[in-house]
Amino acid sequence: MPVLRPAPGDLEAIETASRDEITALQLQRLKATLQRAYDKVPHYRQAFDARGVHPDDLQQLGDLAKFPFTVKKDLRDNYPFGMFAVPREQVARIHASSGTTGKPTVVGYTKQDIEHWADLVARSIRAAGGRAGDIVHVAYGYGLFTGGLGAHYGAERAGCTVIPMSGGQTEKQVQLIRDFRPDIIMVTPSYMQVIIEEFQRQGLDARENSLKIGIFGAEPWTEAMRREIEHKGGMDAVDIYGLSEVMGPGVASECIESKDGPVVWEDHFYPEIIDPETGEVLPDGEEGELVFTSLTKEALPIIRYRTRDLTRLLPPTSRSFRRMGKIVGRSDDMLIIRGVNVFPTQIEEIVLAHDKLSGQYLIKVGREGHLDSVEVRCELQQAAAGLTDAECDEIARWVQQRVKTLVGISTTVLVQPPATLERTLTGKARRVVDERSKS
Repeated sequence: MPVLRPAPGDLEAIETASRDEITALQLQRLKATLQRAYDKVPHYRQAFDARGVHPDDLQQLGDLAKFPFTVKKDLRDNYPFGMFAVPREQVARIHASSGTTGKPTVVGYTKQDIEHWADLVARSIRAAGGRAGDIVHVAYGYGLFTGGLGAHYGAERAGCTVIPMSGGQTEKQVQLIRDFRPDIIMVTPSYMQVIIEEFQRQGLDARENSLKIGIFGAEPWTEAMRREIEHKGGMDAVDIYGLSEVMGPGVASECIESKDGPVVWEDHFYPEIIDPETGEVLPDGEEGELVFTSLTKEALPIIRYRTRDLTRLLPPTSRSFRRMGKIVGRSDDMLIIRGVNVFPTQIEEIVLAHDKLSGQYLIKVGREGHLDSVEVRCELQQAAAGLTDAECDEIARWVQQRVKTLVGISTTVLVQPPATLERTLTGKARRVVDERSKS
């Protein structure tokens, strides 16, 4: 498929600035952010004082390592508005996490924050190959989740026509894609799989739709899934990264001309990679936990926020900013199976490598006596629906052997008929059910 190249004038000046210019801007903005957090947010003043550091101690970017981390518990402990650096009356919008495991994390935005957010998502859309006048189908969920409105405002800022579809109603998703003929879709990759399956269920070839670009985020996804979506959906698939606590979608985004990892918009966010166990800052290229400090946020400045996402920082290629490697998983999603560290994305790569299996899978972890047990449920593609039980057993043995060889754990594998695993219709796919705590 053709690769779109940036036309002259598509890039902002900062995207082609020298590294010296970028680091000078970062240092200036970082000093202001630390001072704002210290002056306006009691939590940060207490945390800085307890560590024995002051904003004046930041003389170079490396000095940020002296400052304490922020974690999700800090936001929950200051629920709902205790982390805001402006009076509540100056907060133009509030978003929040689902709060399924406790109080939600609440984030706020001033009007200027929303302007910056829209600018960065627009920049991300342009990096993905989108242009003014394109039609953008937004299938991220709207509401307290940042995905839908973040994508929506950014697409409008980019000069695009927006279809605010939100998630769910998969038949209607297909209908509107066929009728309105959008150029771009913004959605989670797992739900894009569901939309492609709905095309197939209706006897349609998803490759013949109008979509040229898919901008996928909100969950880790693999190169194998990228290849599957591009092959079955007939579009270029690029990765967008963000999280509510830092801003929302648009913290980093891939460039279509290189597709070599999301470019961190370093003029607004300062990234670090740390050792998840010790907190030590690691050099670029080494894998660890991603940490972000905001550089321009007014309502909710965030200092050294531990994302729990595991990745690497890589040198610039298509832009002057550094890139992130693909998220290999989250430290809090990592499964320890009989002493082996396992990420769901490792299983995903194996499942997607078999041409008879769909990209849907579920990992069930339990305990038999004193030993962990792992069951991998996957399903056939629609085109392979007529396989015999013996043929399905052969596929299951293939998956078992690959998991044992590449991941290092023993599993039970069930190959089920097409469309039998639960689909995500509004958000992130549920890939793991860990029942060990119930045992």
